Amino acid sequence: MTTAGVTKYSRTALTGRAGVVVNYRTGHTMVLTGDTLTRWTALLAYTGAPPPVPVRESQVSWGTQEAPARLRPVPATPWAWRLAAASVLAVTLAVRTCGRRTRRFGRLRWLAEIGRTLPGPATSHARLAVCSVRWAARVFPARVACLEESAAASLVLALGGRGGAWRHGIATDPIRLHAWVCDVHGQPVEEPEQTGDYTPINAPTTDLERGPDVRPAHPAVRPARQPGDDQP
Repeated sequence: MTTAGVTKYSRTALTGRAGVVVNYRTGHTMVLTGDTLTRWTALLAYTGAPPPVPVRESQVSWGTQEAPARLRPVPATPWAWRLAAASVLAVTLAVRTCGRRTRRFGRLRWLAEIGRTLPGPATSHARLAVCSVRWAARVFPARVACLEESAAASLVLALGGRGGAWRHGIATDPIRLHAWVCDVHGQPVEEPEQTGDYTPINAPTTDLERGPDVRPAHPAVRPARQPGDDQP
């Protein structure tokens, strides 16, 4: 393996037995194990990629989980928020559609992180943004999944002077990815309880976001060699 595969867009998550790498420009995802994972993490120290993020264990499910058979009702929000959300969602879908398919994830990620340097939103504001986007999504004749929904909600908040709300993370058993919006305290907003199983990989991970069961350093992560290490 060469450094050609490691770029500043690479985000690496370490689970108990494997590493998951997501390219934040193309959305390409790969799973690495064994020596391949060890070599990959060693290369991270010599590139512009962020350091790997340890992923906490999910609740045991053996790949099964109950899901609602119908959509949950969307709480009512003021019409001003709904109209703003509808306009922003239209922009989000246009950004997703226009351009190369291989850069689709990167465009949505860029849109979601426009306000990353702004102060975080209060829980009430984040809830209004998410619920308003979900209302708009149900009247749009287009696919709106977690990535589009969270990107649009983050943009709504950014237009109101709040940001740093977008999170993209990974959970195990099985390995899966999800995007959501959090409040100023790093807590998921208008999300099911299972969202707590996800560890954010797109932002500095705080103890609050990762919870009390933070995993120790992954065995694949080896410290970079220093001058004189080969000396007796």
